[in-house]
Amino acid sequence: MRALLLVNPKATATTPRGREVLARALSSELKLEVAETDYRGHAAAVALRAAREGVDLVVVLGGDGTINEVVNGLLTDYPNHHPPTLAPVPAGSTNVFSRSLGQSQDPVEATADILRTLRQAQLAPAGRAAGCGPLGRPIGLGRAGKRWFTFTAGLGLDAEVIHRMERRRRAGRSISHLRYVRAAVTQFYFGTDRRQPPLTLHRPGEEPVTGLFLGIVSNTSPWTYLHDRPVRPSPEASFDHGLDLFSVRSMRTITVLRHIRQMLRPRPKMRGRQLVRLHDMAAFTLTADRPLGFQVDGDYLGEREQVVFTAVPNALRVLT
Repeated sequence: MRALLLVNPKATATTPRGREVLARALSSELKLEVAETDYRGHAAAVALRAAREGVDLVVVLGGDGTINEVVNGLLTDYPNHHPPTLAPVPAGSTNVFSRSLGQSQDPVEATADILRTLRQAQLAPAGRAAGCGPLGRPIGLGRAGKRWFTFTAGLGLDAEVIHRMERRRRAGRSISHLRYVRAAVTQFYFGTDRRQPPLTLHRPGEEPVTGLFLGIVSNTSPWTYLHDRPVRPSPEASFDHGLDLFSVRSMRTITVLRHIRQMLRPRPKMRGRQLVRLHDMAAFTLTADRPLGFQVDGDYLGEREQVVFTAVPNALRVLT
């Protein structure tokens, strides 16, 4: 079986020695090519080449940002081409996508699980000829405009917090979960207009819903993690369903704290008069009366005034 191991050498949990061990282990079972990313967008370009050259399996050692780039590269020709199967190996600081798939967060153990699954699958030649064939399980993904996402996309406050943290990273400052919390508090009180709601929700065949402050779109749950604690604004979200939306009509401190407390419960029940939620949606659109920050899978992508969100069932197969 032809496989590509794509490595982000700057990922939090990677070392040269660790990468070498993983490559040797995978080479014992696969006809393996190894590539390292050099710049933003490189992972997407390498993944696109692998898809067009008929590679069977793409193993990604990196975090959520690298995974998102690879997914967008693999699905560039969708739906006219069957992409390779994706096998993530967690190496970032949070690894939301990997955790949502139930993977071990130790890269060596995750690789061992992938190899074990490969041996059990015993992929037939007919399956290889068909692309990913029966290897792995299919999952649904989301699209925000033309950009694919695996677990989340957002318009408003969450994206603006990510932007603030990315500026810190570019300035050479260290990143931690505590600093994310501080950035969120700072953005909430000093960087966000909490009086004039900018967003309107549009759904096919429904009246627009106005007066919304933010839009957190989930393709699975949790939305993110605070250290090891899952945060679930849309606890019913799943790779097997459409997209979920979390939004609020009020940015009063007491309202926001109430919903944060609900999100952090082991079995969240999201309730409130100022809460707007959707579950299992095929498509919807968010428009803004001023430019708002926009993010997919934890990467800031600039400002937008309109984003169309679409659920795509069985878009990709994953191996864990």
